[in-house]
Amino acid sequence: MKHWRIDQMDWDSFQPSRVDPDIIAVVKAASVVERNGVDYAVYLNGVFSDDADFQKAADNWAVEEVQHGDALGRWAMLADPTWNYPEAFERYRSKFSIDLNATSSVRGSRTGELIARCMVETGTSSFYSALADATDEPLLKAICKQIAADEYRHFKLFYDHMQRYLKRERLGAWTRARIALGRVTESEDDELASAYHTTNEPESMSYDRKRCIAAYMSRAMGVYRRKHLDRVTGMIFKTIGFRPHGRLHSLACSLTYALVRMRQKSFARAASATASA
Repeated sequence: MKHWRIDQMDWDSFQPSRVDPDIIAVVKAASVVERNGVDYAVYLNGVFSDDADFQKAADNWAVEEVQHGDALGRWAMLADPTWNYPEAFERYRSKFSIDLNATSSVRGSRTGELIARCMVETGTSSFYSALADATDEPLLKAICKQIAADEYRHFKLFYDHMQRYLKRERLGAWTRARIALGRVTESEDDELASAYHTTNEPESMSYDRKRCIAAYMSRAMGVYRRKHLDRVTGMIFKTIGFRPHGRLHSLACSLTYALVRMRQKSFARAASATASA
């Protein structure tokens, strides 16, 4: 069940003078990734083929993900009237796909799959919170706040199902940590790079993952502030079974913030070098 609807947003509040071109590029890429939730629901239904309760939850999750993509895509077409969201999404789907015939998780277990989904929702809930804080455009701010709230509910959804499967599969904290951190590092894979390429670069331009991920990450990482990354760290700790407070958590928060700042600068340099070339 949706907690909000696109038509409830105040689309007349859009203020083009407050739009940041770098944020437009990020929103375009995010819109097609979100819209692709239907394919992930198909994948999850295959992995959890005998779990009707989870399948229903995954299908409802996908409906909300599609709405996220459609809202972001509609906003991006206001920000850039030359851009076509439906066409960009079809281009993205032709470039990036997942295995829709899978019957087992690529994470090695159903618990592992749910840990990975928790990591995705951790990233998206924090990202849209950060984007809402970073933009001065009131319509985008309102959309991102709604999406961030959805994504946090999605985290709780996958976390609760993960707890259910942990009772059967009993993955230890360090195994969970390995899976979680492995999924975090996949943020630099083809999914986001392909999304940036197909939504921001001309069809005549050949795809280069390093160029595209640098262009995306240099912009996306720039919206994060310390408070957003502290929340990320706490959600990761909760997922893997560590206490999300205390010295270890504080140290991890500081390291995460420093790492993101360092990576953002590195990606910015790479993007600048590519643009100059």
